[in-house]
Parts: sequence; structure tokens; C-alpha cells
Amino acid sequence: MRNARPRKRADRTAIDSKGRFLRNSSSDSFKSPLSNSPRPTVWRAFSGQARWVSLALIAVNLIVYASVWHDDFVNYDDYQYVSENADVSGGLTWHGVAWAFTTGAAANWHPLTWLSHMLDVQLYGLNPGAHHLTNLLLHIANTLLLFGLLHRMTGALGRSAFVAGLFAVHPLHVESVAWVAERKDVLSTLFWMLTLWAYVAYVRKPRLRRYLVVLLFFALGLMAKPMLVTLPFVLLLLDFWPLGRMAPGPNPAGRWAPSREWWATVVHLVWEKLPLLALSVASSIVTFVVQRRGGSVVSLDAIPLNLRLANALASYVAYIGKMLWPAHLAVLYPYAQSLPRWWIAGAFLGLIGTTVAVIWASRRHPYLPVGWLWYLGTLVPVIGLVQVGPQAMADRYTYIPLIGLFILVAWGVPDLLVRWRLRRIALPTAAGLVIAACAIAARGQVQYWESGTALWTHALEVTTGNYVAHTDLGVVLARQGRTDEAIREFREALRIKPGYADGHNKLGRALAEQGRLDEAIAHYTEALRNDPASAEAHNNLGLALARQGKLDESTHEFLEALRIQPDSAEVHNNFGVVLAGQGRTDEAIHEFQEALRIKPDYEAHYSLGIALAKQGRTDEAIHEFLEALRIKPDDQEARRSLEYLTRRGNRLEPSTPTARQ
Repeated sequence: MRNARPRKRADRTAIDSKGRFLRNSSSDSFKSPLSNSPRPTVWRAFSGQARWVSLALIAVNLIVYASVWHDDFVNYDDYQYVSENADVSGGLTWHGVAWAFTTGAAANWHPLTWLSHMLDVQLYGLNPGAHHLTNLLLHIANTLLLFGLLHRMTGALGRSAFVAGLFAVHPLHVESVAWVAERKDVLSTLFWMLTLWAYVAYVRKPRLRRYLVVLLFFALGLMAKPMLVTLPFVLLLLDFWPLGRMAPGPNPAGRWAPSREWWATVVHLVWEKLPLLALSVASSIVTFVVQRRGGSVVSLDAIPLNLRLANALASYVAYIGKMLWPAHLAVLYPYAQSLPRWWIAGAFLGLIGTTVAVIWASRRHPYLPVGWLWYLGTLVPVIGLVQVGPQAMADRYTYIPLIGLFILVAWGVPDLLVRWRLRRIALPTAAGLVIAACAIAARGQVQYWESGTALWTHALEVTTGNYVAHTDLGVVLARQGRTDEAIREFREALRIKPGYADGHNKLGRALAEQGRLDEAIAHYTEALRNDPASAEAHNNLGLALARQGKLDESTHEFLEALRIQPDSAEVHNNFGVVLAGQGRTDEAIHEFQEALRIKPDYEAHYSLGIALAKQGRTDEAIHEFLEALRIKPDDQEARRSLEYLTRRGNRLEPSTPTARQ
């Protein structure tokens, strides 16, 4: 894995700290500021003034994100990832480790993300503030690594600090830091940065062991979030600038143009990235398969390809707009059913025109194509051509891509004002004001993540037609016992999108809690008409039918739910409850045991204890009640049943296992 060195010529190219290609007749290869120091170590990158910059970056992060310590888990994947995930909430166990590497839960394969959440539970329990703190610490680490990397590669302290400062406090990055379930973003970016550091060390002194370190960090990053699939492309950009491994030279006519030697160098550098590209392809295939099996990939019937292309073009421009003016940010932006043709045409021409312009200016300003293509390229996996979820765009998707635009601004604006006499005073002042303004805006945005109520209420204030926000706000209200208000939110979501299956399902649950079973069944049926593969809707319909005494129909719904999702502990438990109510105790015990096989710390211990006690298997029943109390010490039903058995030593009086929606 050695670098290809161009043959010596009369004129060579070097790159100065401002990012320009320069002639350098004394050099024997393309050089960058990386060549000026013997060892590209972390400590050297943070020496001298860089230490004070690093302390300032830590301080501004703490100022902006200090309030996350008081934030709660929110009903936007936090429950699924941590607080109500039995495999995670049990802490770091061998069972959990095996599960992390084999599960497709949350429609993703990211074992390192699951392990990080388990480690948090092991250290802090289910204290949400501590889980938020881990996200913040990872974000601070990413900020420092980004600053050190740019400073090490370019030698430009101020510009590197500006990029890192924007990365630290830009409001678009709040979602990645303040959302516990988005741990995968900050964790994978940590490995992104470590991969780049390892690559810089490899470039300085190419050795197989150093290349293997690059591969290792990259593989770990992919196991945290597959967003890193574009990293080999970014390495090629860095080869161009600031590493200077493929700088163009003059052709025989004296003009600056790619030569045969240059093309040979490019081919070698691409060949060098093939092992990384292979990992990217493998990760992409695994991700697509898991997301499709998890039901997260939206079909072309639901969102046609032409609408996806239009939304992708619009999103590229919209992200730039929100970078420049980060207002009306929301946790979810609803997908528009149509976009004006003039707007799409303008976005397309603007993107193409900008790309042509930065490539044309690449000789004098090589950072321009690097920053711009970094932005365009790293957004490709999440731009929506393969649509996952209901969102048109998302703030969290900009966590890595915006670095490219920050680089473009940090190096471009000083070059644009190079002849201005006051630039040495005005530019640092302006940079400080921009970072301060972003910090203030970001601190305000952080406040919306304190609870699910604040999060979804704000989303409804700054977006229109947001049926998902209405639904999730309704879920929060229902959990608070405000069922009537929740029903109003669910109905509003269905007014906006009548065929929204999850809205019908959630409304059905709320109506069932009020005893309005006929209405609930009607909405469950409608949910299944729009999404026949919804195991949750089949489960809920089965429970409602059982409450009406329609046990045969109920059994059919549970069997269908298990056909769709055989590893659902909840469905096994609820099916067991219905079987127990029919007097089919042996079958019920089997279902409860299956639920506990899937999730050993699930609440089915109580239901299993009841069923065992009815069969006179007292010792086994006592064991299950003890397990139920170990998991949930305030479970009064389990405590009373345990006291009864230990006092009487015989069968329980008739009781009913507990069903869960």
C-alpha cells in the first residue's frame, strides 16, 4: 500500500496553508503542510495556541448543551432504543452483546450503537440525563478531532478553529447531540474522525499496519451507522487537498492541466481505496436488506421516483438555506406531495452551476471542490433516493456533510477579501460573532428536546401538514392520561392524511382505553387495510376482539401478528393471556415462555406465574413472581400473588394474566 510518486520534473506543485497550489522547483513530490512536521501526532496538533482553541471549543459546547442533563427520553425512538428495550435496559450482558450483533431491531444493523446504549445503562441505569451526557461527550470529542485534523493537515489555526466552532454549535447539529436515540450519529462520526487521523498517519508513512488501522476504524464506524459509506470518497478529496497527493501539473504547452502522470496517480489512489469501498458496498447491502425487512423502506408506489428526485434537489438547496439561516428547525419535516417545477429547475441549475464553477477554480482554490463535493457526496446516502421513513429531510443528516460547506466558507471568504486592509481585524471579529449567534440559536433549539411534549408542539408550530407530529404528540398525551386531547391529535393527523395506518392504530388504542371497542376495531381494521403487514395493528385488534368475547377471531389476529413478527415478546404474551382466558393453560404457558425466551426480562413473568399457580406448580410460580418483582419492584399484583402462595402454599384463586398493548 505505498504511494505512487510522480517522476521528477523541472516544476513541482506544493500547497500552502491557505489552500492554493504553488510552484515549488525544489520539491520532489506534491507536498502539504503535513510534510512540515516529522510526526502527525494528536499532541502536536493540539500544542501551543491550539490548546487554548481546544479549551474554548469545549467551553462553548458545554454552554450550549448544558441543559441536556435535565432532559427526558422522548417518544421518538428513545423508548425503542433504550428505556423500553428489554435487551438494552438490562445493561451490558453476554446475551445483550449477542443480540446487538444479530438483531435488525429499529430497522438497522448497528451493533456498536446498541453496545454503547447498553454500556450507558450499565453505568447510569435509566437516568436520561446521563445518557444525554454521553452524546455530548462524543460531540465534544468529534469537535476537537475535527479541529486537530484540519490544523494538522493545513497548518491554518484560525480557519480550522472556525470550522470546528461552527461544527460544535450550529443549530442544525442539535438534533444529533440532544437526541439520545441519535447516538449512532455522534458515535459513528467519532470513528469517521479517527479514520481520517489514521489515514493522515498512513499518508505520511505508508505501511500495511497503518492501512489496517484505517480499515479497522472505518469498519467500526460502519457498525455504528452506515452513513460512513461515503468516507472513501472523502479520502480521495483529501488526497487532492490538503494532502496534495494528486495536484495537477503543467502540460507541455505550459498550461495547468492533468497529465498522464497525474492520471496514473489518480488510478493508484483509487486502487488504494478499494478495500474501503468493499466495506462500503457490504454495509450498504446489509443496511438495505435490514431496513427492508424492518418495513422502513418506502415503496415507489407510495413515493414515486420523480418525486424523490425533486425532493432530493430541493433538499440540497434547503440544507444550505438552513445552514445560512437556521430558523424554523423541526424534528421532522413532512414530505410534500408536489414541488413547483420552477423551484426544482432552479435547484438543479444552481447545483450544476456551482459544481462547474468550483471545479474551474480548483487550480487556484483547491479547497472549493473539496468542500463542495464533500457536501454533495456525503448527503447521497440520506438524500431520499432510497426513502426510509416519512421525513422529506432531517437536521441530523447534516452532521457530517456541513463540514464541507464550513471548509468552503472558512477558506473562501478570506481569499475573497484578500485585498481588504481591515481583514485581519474584521474577519476574526465576524467569525466570533457568527459562532456566538449560532451558539445562541442552538441553545434555544436544545430546549425543545427537554420532553416529547415540547418537541412535537414546536414541530407543529414551525411546519404545516405534519401528521406525524400530531400523532406523536397524541402518544405523549395518551401516556399522560390525557386521552381526549390525544384523540383530537390523532383525528387531526388522519384529517391531514386519511390513509395513515399508524394514526388509525394509535387512535384505535386510545378509543379502546375508553371502552369504545367498536370504534377501536374499525380503526384497527382501517390501519390493516392500509398496512396489512402491521403486526402491532393485528395485536391490538386481537386484544379488542378478545375483550368482546370473539376469541376465534382474536386468535386469528394473534397468529397473523406472529407470522409477520415471530420474535415479538409482546404478541406472545398477549396471545398467552387470551389462551389462558379460554382455559388453554398449557398453550398459554408455552406462549409466556416464548415471550421470556425472546426477552428474558419481560413482564410476562407475572402472567406465567399465574398460569403455573393454577396448575398447582407452586415453586415454579413463586420463582416467576420473584422474577417479576426483581424487574419491577413496585408490581403490587405480583407481590400479592407471591404473598398468597407463600402463605397458603396452594393454588391461587382465579386471576387474570396481564395483556399489553
